[in-house]
Amino acid sequence: MEWNSAIREFSTYLKLEKSMSGNSVEAYIHDIERFFQFVQLQQFTVSPEKITLEHVRQFIEWLNGFGVSARTQSRMLSGIRAFYKFLLMDDKILTNPTELIEFPKIGRKLPDVLAVMEIDAMLDAIDLSLPEGHRNKAIIETLYSCGLRVSELVNLKLSALFFDDGFVRVFGKGSKERLVPIGSKSIAELKLYIQHHRTHIPIQKGFDDYVFLNRRGKTLSRVMVFTIIKNLAKTAEIDKNISPHTFRHSFATHLIEGGADLRAVQEMLGHESILTTEIYTHLNREFLREAIMQYHPRAKIK
Repeated sequence: MEWNSAIREFSTYLKLEKSMSGNSVEAYIHDIERFFQFVQLQQFTVSPEKITLEHVRQFIEWLNGFGVSARTQSRMLSGIRAFYKFLLMDDKILTNPTELIEFPKIGRKLPDVLAVMEIDAMLDAIDLSLPEGHRNKAIIETLYSCGLRVSELVNLKLSALFFDDGFVRVFGKGSKERLVPIGSKSIAELKLYIQHHRTHIPIQKGFDDYVFLNRRGKTLSRVMVFTIIKNLAKTAEIDKNISPHTFRHSFATHLIEGGADLRAVQEMLGHESILTTEIYTHLNREFLREAIMQYHPRAKIK
């Protein structure tokens, strides 16, 4: 079995059978190719089925030598393990050389979360006299109200807005469809933008159904949304590492803090596994711990 053909088959498996997005497949394949690069550089004349646990351990040492972080190493090993699970499932190998590998120990990295007053400060920082002002306000409200990924936001369609029912239809990772509730404030901002500001944009052919457009009448890029949010955070003087995903984290965290059911939050976020959603229970515990340390008389150090 040749490396290139095995990698191609794995890529097809991820796309067709696992229904992964193009970005996810690309990330997995990049990690496998990095491992293959290591095999070539070390002049190991072995095909994928001849790789042993010792080869994988040497790969980790090689990554350490380049100063690759434990988090990145862990991600790469996850990709390599998935590759060998696929080969095992496809009867290409008899044993999985990654089965006994120990992953680098990494702490759980909790994402930055915005307080409601910080979100309000960013909304107040928007200059509504500018042509894109109401669009940007609708973007922030939609991200926070619905907990969308940035890719879901830029691909949101007018035909997917069901304001009377209070839902929007979203296509998430792997083109999986879900219905997400949308709040009245977000609906009001979207209607204002769509009915009174979007109508003045010279919309290019093929982009008529997209909600958020740039001044040339085409869809916004992910990078443009990042730039809008970074600039607003700077104007609002918020000293946090903020991205579009921060609003998704804030959406979920505020729901959990308010007592929302974890399964309901999982459904709204479009997480395949509830284990992914459970990070927000950790955020909630941190929120409670800080509250106790700040307000409980026995928690304060004198």
